[in-house]
Amino acid sequence: MRCRSCGSAPLEVFLRLGELPLPDALLREDQLAKPEPRYPLDLAFCTACALVQITASIPPERLFVDNYLYFSSYSDDLLRHAREEALGLARELRLGPDSLVVEIASNDGYLLRNFVELGVPVLGIDPAPAQAEAADAAGVPTLREFFGTDLARRLRDEGRRADAIVANNVLAHTPDPNDLLAGAALLLEEDGVLAVENTYVRDLIDNLAFDTVYHEHFSYLSCTSIAALAERNGLHLNGVEHFPEIQGGSLRWRLGKHEAPRPEVADYLGRERELGLDEPDYYRRFGERVEQACGDLAALLRQLKGAGASIAAYGAAAKGTILLNHAGIDGELVDFVVDRNPHKQGLFMPGVHLPIRAPEALLAERPDYLLLLAWNYRDEVMRQQDEYRRGGGRFVVPLPEPEVV
Repeated sequence: MRCRSCGSAPLEVFLRLGELPLPDALLREDQLAKPEPRYPLDLAFCTACALVQITASIPPERLFVDNYLYFSSYSDDLLRHAREEALGLARELRLGPDSLVVEIASNDGYLLRNFVELGVPVLGIDPAPAQAEAADAAGVPTLREFFGTDLARRLRDEGRRADAIVANNVLAHTPDPNDLLAGAALLLEEDGVLAVENTYVRDLIDNLAFDTVYHEHFSYLSCTSIAALAERNGLHLNGVEHFPEIQGGSLRWRLGKHEAPRPEVADYLGRERELGLDEPDYYRRFGERVEQACGDLAALLRQLKGAGASIAAYGAAAKGTILLNHAGIDGELVDFVVDRNPHKQGLFMPGVHLPIRAPEALLAERPDYLLLLAWNYRDEVMRQQDEYRRGGGRFVVPLPEPEVV
């Protein structure tokens, strides 16, 4: 395989997770006896441009249309984070009724509705039908399409240019990142801002967040790799902001058509060179650490189960599918999974077939332990489940090393 960003080959594989089901392909009860498609999941490093990426390519329609049940509005912390970003952009760029804000992968309109409140025209772009329908219902006009140069050119021909484009948690989900950034450059006003946010590969490695490696995440970004990707598509990296509490550690990059880097850009690029994020050695031990953590987690759960404890899990997200399947955690260790998203309740986790229930099941069933599959939202989940905790329930945090809290 060639690099998704620069086209170089070969890539150096440093993590092999095996053949796994698609992480968001939740199952109905009548599907449990049928074979589930499985796909290889390997993580590799490009020595030419430093992009970390998976080697498999699943058609985006299979990932983001047929099986996609993620709704951003069910995370309170993410809603606050999105509102702060929207209000900050509106102030900084002095956005008003003559402006246009476009969001790529706008989901259920969770971010753009903040601009709507301010009277700023918006356009959401998202191929997932249920999410786009929810956004439209919330007053956020949404195109049900994938974004790229073809759509950007069509919008330009209609006379639309964006003062700001937001691309949160989508660049890494795109099999052709050059097409997305080239499209953004086409649609962006000459002095406009493209705000890109995704998991930071340094946080992924340091926090052992291997469960964020799945078929929807084609790439894992650093400042080094995104700077090269931006330059290739007529954009410049002008700002960097770190949010260690979001998605297990995320960076927000500011890109623009004119080079005007803030001081932190050079700081981040220099620090990545010092740490070796642009060299394969930084990544090579990751696979060994993953196997150790999975073994330790499974052993801890077996110990608790052997002592007569009952165990449930929180978070029917893609990362939960990866963790459960790779660590071999199924119905023998965990009784059920809870999730706030009603679209997932009543379905079953891919591969391990654990039933998904509403969070109220925790108070009804009173499991002794709750495995935090959504460990990247640890503080939020523990706040939400304070009544469960006050009733004696305890939490198992799986990564970066298993612990009971």
